[in-house]
Amino acid sequence: MTMSERPTGDETLGGISERETLTRIFPRLPRASAALVGPGDDAAVLRAPDERYVVTTDMMVHGPDFRWAWSSPYDLGWKAAATNLSDVAAMGAVPTALVVAIAAPTATPVSHLLAFADGLRDACVALAPGCGVVGGDLSVSDTFTIAVTAFGDLEGRAPVLRSGARVGDVVAVSGDLGLAATGLRLLFERAVDAAGEPSRERFEDVLREHPEAVTAQLRPRPPIGDGPLAAVAGATAMLDLSDGLALDARRIADASGAAVDIDPTVLVAGRPDIALADGEVIAALTGGEDHSLLATFPPDVELPGGFRAIGRVVAGSGLLVAGRAFDERGGWDPYVGWNGGTG
Repeated sequence: MTMSERPTGDETLGGISERETLTRIFPRLPRASAALVGPGDDAAVLRAPDERYVVTTDMMVHGPDFRWAWSSPYDLGWKAAATNLSDVAAMGAVPTALVVAIAAPTATPVSHLLAFADGLRDACVALAPGCGVVGGDLSVSDTFTIAVTAFGDLEGRAPVLRSGARVGDVVAVSGDLGLAATGLRLLFERAVDAAGEPSRERFEDVLREHPEAVTAQLRPRPPIGDGPLAAVAGATAMLDLSDGLALDARRIADASGAAVDIDPTVLVAGRPDIALADGEVIAALTGGEDHSLLATFPPDVELPGGFRAIGRVVAGSGLLVAGRAFDERGGWDPYVGWNGGTG
């Protein structure tokens, strides 16, 4: 299914039962290798060989989190899985299972939920093989709402927290910086009609002209496998870059009682000549939703996987860029949107 496809069909959720809807959805969902009891009972049962497990949850609501003019049901399934898998990986764990709840208007085509399930399945297969959907819930709402809970296996390792960074550690990132935020900016600037409302027709033009940035926003591909690799390598702190490098790096600094100093000349991979004032670097600092992994490592550790060094942990507090305090507001806050806007 291409990003531009929108499933259609005469049947709606209000026209068939919950049982019939689930009967059609279950065969499309990925199976979890950790499941002892999967969908069908009151609750699932999962193996926990480590005697501990990682758990996280996230919501996506039509309006603040996605727009139907820009996202297909398949896109939403993919993104709902990817964003939660990334949080599990950021703890150094291997994703094992998802629980998915959806509240939708009764006029929603059944085919939308089937395409959503396909997106969940394909994201799990591509990003976290062995992770599957073990349960969830369906309900009715005037606003399409998705809630996903993800579980992960630490495989006997201690979890990697935000609070473990030490002075002298290398700050490193795996994944893109600023690309998803660029895609979102393009959508809000160019994929809207004269009244500022999301436009399907203009979305197609933006997607055609900027496929990489738009795809990074609608179907992120976080480096899930690099989370456990970082833990094995001895990462001292780690988190998922969902809210932007500046905001999330400051979170590691605050939790660890130190400062994070970012080198702007290496922020954009392959472009060491870009100056801090350039928009591409500012986007890398203040953009969000790349769902890359930000981690700190002891200075003598060889960086694993796709991690690349972008700075150091130093004495002090907060976020520094080239040794100077960086106070520019950026990233995502659900109560105020992007950079103080209403996105």
